[in-house]
Amino acid sequence: MRILRWFLALTLAGILKAEDFTSQQVASKVQSDLTPKLSKGSFITFKEPPRWSTFKAPDPAIVVNVKSEFDVAATIMFCNLMKIPFLAQNGGNGWATTFTMNNNGVLINLAGLNQVTFSADKKQATIGAGALINTTIHAANNAGALVATGNCNCVGTLGAYLGGGYGNLMGLFGFGVDNIISMRVATADGKLQTVSASSNPELFWAMRGAGPNFGIVTSAVVKSKPATPNERSAWTGALIFTPDKLEQVVQAIQDLDLKPEMNVFLYFISSGPPSNDPVVLTTPFLYMGDATSGRAAFASLYEIGPIVDTTAVLPYDQWNTGGDGFCTRGPRKPSFGVGIQNMIPGDWRKVWDLYTAFQKKPGAEGSVVLLEAYSLTKARSISDSSASFPHRGVNFNAVAIAWYEDPAYDGEALAFGSAARDIWRNSDGLAENRTYINFANGDEDLLVVYGSSLARLRTIKKRVDPGNKFNQWFNIV
Repeated sequence: MRILRWFLALTLAGILKAEDFTSQQVASKVQSDLTPKLSKGSFITFKEPPRWSTFKAPDPAIVVNVKSEFDVAATIMFCNLMKIPFLAQNGGNGWATTFTMNNNGVLINLAGLNQVTFSADKKQATIGAGALINTTIHAANNAGALVATGNCNCVGTLGAYLGGGYGNLMGLFGFGVDNIISMRVATADGKLQTVSASSNPELFWAMRGAGPNFGIVTSAVVKSKPATPNERSAWTGALIFTPDKLEQVVQAIQDLDLKPEMNVFLYFISSGPPSNDPVVLTTPFLYMGDATSGRAAFASLYEIGPIVDTTAVLPYDQWNTGGDGFCTRGPRKPSFGVGIQNMIPGDWRKVWDLYTAFQKKPGAEGSVVLLEAYSLTKARSISDSSASFPHRGVNFNAVAIAWYEDPAYDGEALAFGSAARDIWRNSDGLAENRTYINFANGDEDLLVVYGSSLARLRTIKKRVDPGNKFNQWFNIV
């Protein structure tokens, strides 16, 4: 303990910093001195939970697995005393290249805060910071309610919300940020506070679009809607096309009049072993639809002639299961996203050529190109200034994902993703480049991800986090 007190005294005096010591030394101090401050059920480990992508992933010295919001606050205070970096993680799916922990920081694993509860009238849900989208949907379904979430089961519910929050129900509910009523937040000074439109409204505005720069959300109260079994169903599935139909599929999606109950995704994806030949796949979605109404709503896609049709009426807790293959953790997945206004068939053929050239490499068969298209009428009926999320005016989001194990492919993977993004950007139809932060790579100018909100965000940052303790996620300083 004498050595620990000496270490802390020098650190607090500014004589020593965490980077002056090996990661083992820092981890040892964290483990020995923070553990007594944590609640029962929490624990510290040297093994970090697996992330979705290992490409430029966070590299902590130690992991604090919290069990209460007080553990989060205590860990923040301890890291501040030690002058070491920290990062909160729930789903571990963020693929940005902005992490700078350098093996001497603390990863705060929020997985233990995974409770999801509902009010008696089912009009509000309280979602813990560690709840995944799958956890949230199952809890809502069991409660007889609907909650706006993202479309990938293994992503953290609140992590997706804080970036903006696209999802199957956004045509009816708006963005995730539009559904947050209040949040419990641990701020840079280690204090816990409730943040809402009436309690610290400036921080409430900032966190709904740039949350990881201002604090750690330990739970959030969000809107939910009571729903009968029929109201918790949708018609969805896969329509697969041969590559020669690509331009027709792209044009059909561009021309679709997406009603509030509709969305559609487009994928360039492997057909699976043994050939792993790339195919064009779409996933139409119609809330409370059936085969008849679904085929009518997406008639333009059916007219092209899909070679495979797996569409069916699915219950709420199975809407996302078709994408569970994307939840595989561990391989390298550098990704490049972009917002666009128009889908130009010729550009998508160019991206296809880039994609197939990379995807055919041994071990890179899982690579994917994705486009998401939603009904945006509800989302755009809400004021641009209501939250810091800046991209309500963007029609589509596209992303190129190189997926492989061998680091020797890194250069070619980055070239593929960057080139695909350049093609989309060159004809994106926007006055300025725009990228959804949850799809961004990390090499973008901050205006690309924060848009017109950046100046106001920086002003709030100076007040809320003057020491820039929250600096790992598209740092706005």
